[in-house]
Amino acid sequence: MARAFLYVIVGGGVAAGYAADEFVKRGVSRGDLCIISEEPVAPYERPALSKGYLYPEAPARLPSFHCCVGTNGERLASEWYKEHGIELFLGTRVISADVTRKTLLIATGETIIYKYLIVATGARALKLEEFGINGSDAANVCYLRDLADAEKLVNVMESCTGKTAVVIGGGYIGMECAASLVINNLNVTMVFPDAHCMSRLFTPKIARYYEEFYQSKGVKFIKGTALTSFDFNSNGKVTAVNLKNGSKVPADMVVIGIGARPNTTLFEGQLTMEKGGIKVNSKFQSSNTSLFAIGDVAAFPVTVVGETTTTRLEHVDFARKSARHAVAAIMDPEKSGEFDYLPFFYSRVFTLSWQFYGVNEGEVVHFGDFSGNTLGAYWVYKGRLVGSFLEGGTKEQYEAIAHATTVKPMVEDLVSLRNRGWDSPCP
Repeated sequence: MARAFLYVIVGGGVAAGYAADEFVKRGVSRGDLCIISEEPVAPYERPALSKGYLYPEAPARLPSFHCCVGTNGERLASEWYKEHGIELFLGTRVISADVTRKTLLIATGETIIYKYLIVATGARALKLEEFGINGSDAANVCYLRDLADAEKLVNVMESCTGKTAVVIGGGYIGMECAASLVINNLNVTMVFPDAHCMSRLFTPKIARYYEEFYQSKGVKFIKGTALTSFDFNSNGKVTAVNLKNGSKVPADMVVIGIGARPNTTLFEGQLTMEKGGIKVNSKFQSSNTSLFAIGDVAAFPVTVVGETTTTRLEHVDFARKSARHAVAAIMDPEKSGEFDYLPFFYSRVFTLSWQFYGVNEGEVVHFGDFSGNTLGAYWVYKGRLVGSFLEGGTKEQYEAIAHATTVKPMVEDLVSLRNRGWDSPCP
């Protein structure tokens, strides 16, 4: 059986929800759009899984964090899609895709025909088995990528209150989960191979500030080494993690956050790929003109100080904005311009809250009080301010550094920039 839609979105994460919202805002006709998602629920704000979902008191639960509440928009539960004539294929896997014929074969046996396809398949958590380590299926080993992962993590965490947790990985997921574990009264040890946490973004000086704060909350760090194997009890539960440096760390539960890989398998060999994702132009159009890619899976062009490179971003802000831009490019191509995006990342853990804008390239200028509550850094590349980071800022201060990074002012005196700090980054 074949069914035809004008527009099809594959994937059910943040990008899919915001794309659907944009389609409706632009007057999509009833019956013209469908979403095919392996998730059993309508698209939701995924950042809630590593934040509010893990709170010990008044935790976030659906339907409270369906898209688009993350930007103070309307909450799009399943009923909303029905009201607007958007068909949801939930809990449904796409078996194969043929971009030349513009068809998708889904697990129900149906063939879906489209005119325009938006790929919003996101990324999957890297599993230990991909590095030759067994144990992902143990009852007390957790990942965090989707709702099922979050529910398992909550259940295991609640059963281990007062006990020991080991977090493998020092990136976003590792840092946010470690904070949640502490809040839930677990003793936490973090293990990662890098010299400091958040190594892709933080400078050593910034990382030291966060590591010391975590240590003040009881978190232990084991850096510069990696997991090699687990010890198991007779029930198949992990009892300890064995590290490359020869040490053994007892564990009542383990959280794995070792990165993610874009879900591109359906389209490999059919589209141009780059940076591990689907290469797109500034309108998120792929090498096949009927197929657009958004969110984690899109490798898109970014220009910094006259240099254009292809990059891929795994963050909710980009997922939301790329979704809206792609829909605009599809429905109103004559009026939609190029995607002019200022990369933006943020995180909130414990009482800390930071924001980053731009790119972390070039010379670094730290500012603020690294023994206090408000501190930051600028990145200067080819004489221009191209990146900014601020912890503990006010709304006005965050807006100031975002503006400065957008306009990319010339910086002639790094000492003066450091002294101005967040108050007046633009001379």
